[in-house]
Amino acid sequence: MSSPAARSMNGLEWLLLISLSVLWGGSFLFGKIAVAEMAPLSVSLGRVALAALALNLLLLARGQHLPLGRASWRAFLGMGLLNNAVPFTLIFWGQVHIGAGLASILNATTPLWTVVVAHLLTTDEKMNAGKLLGVLLGIAGVAALIGPSALAGIGGDVPAMIAVVLATLSYACAGIFGRRFARMGLAPLSVATGQVTAATAIMLPLVLLVDRPWTAAAPGSAAVAALVGLALASTALAYVIYFRVLATAGATNLLLVTFLIPPSALAFGVTLLGEHVLPRHLLGLALIGGGLVAIDGRVWRRLRHRSA
Repeated sequence: MSSPAARSMNGLEWLLLISLSVLWGGSFLFGKIAVAEMAPLSVSLGRVALAALALNLLLLARGQHLPLGRASWRAFLGMGLLNNAVPFTLIFWGQVHIGAGLASILNATTPLWTVVVAHLLTTDEKMNAGKLLGVLLGIAGVAALIGPSALAGIGGDVPAMIAVVLATLSYACAGIFGRRFARMGLAPLSVATGQVTAATAIMLPLVLLVDRPWTAAAPGSAAVAALVGLALASTALAYVIYFRVLATAGATNLLLVTFLIPPSALAFGVTLLGEHVLPRHLLGLALIGGGLVAIDGRVWRRLRHRSA
């Protein structure tokens, strides 16, 4: 019997994967609405805090609880920093200046940087020719997205785009850091709950110190609804679906969600936010998509199989 990573997905798994792409694509819509009235750091805190509350309640309902050991919580703090606190804040800051669709395309470079980080920091995930080609295509895609404005000096939307790219680098580091949870034997739902709980603990004092939310105007109903959507739909529910697909379809099939998020986010941005898609955005998306195909490797394996 083939492993989950190798076999084709069934109809339910495809439905879950598409649902996950819509939830994560929707996070860019929710984020754009929220940062219009709230500081990016506060939006990040609200996202992880409400998600932590929901996931902890889910654990309790299932008769489970988070581990109390120091080793587990050191790992949760590291994962919460790399996978939540840093990238969420960078993306939301970037979305103050750029649209949801563009942010989602830049976010799709996460697997490309994961290849680079894995090559540098691990001994068993070295870069091969296909992965190198994928990284080069991805870099070309980012260059196309940033456009000629970068040649005239850092200005305009360029720092915001760089912030989103740095967020993807943080996600890549989280992917390598998170490999330790398998060795620790922690259940996936416990890892998801632990990391957002730890991220809440990291961000709460920062928000109190930097944003001083008691001095800010109360956000409107649209921003509050967007924040709730970010936390409950695009984080808590998305994590539940993510680990369900990971368990049944495998990590290789789960990588396909990276292809599906930008179209969802672009559709939300164009139809609900009135954003415009420029030709260089489509060129960048095509190059990044080509890079992801090269890294995924299934197309090359099928071509070699047919030629053989």
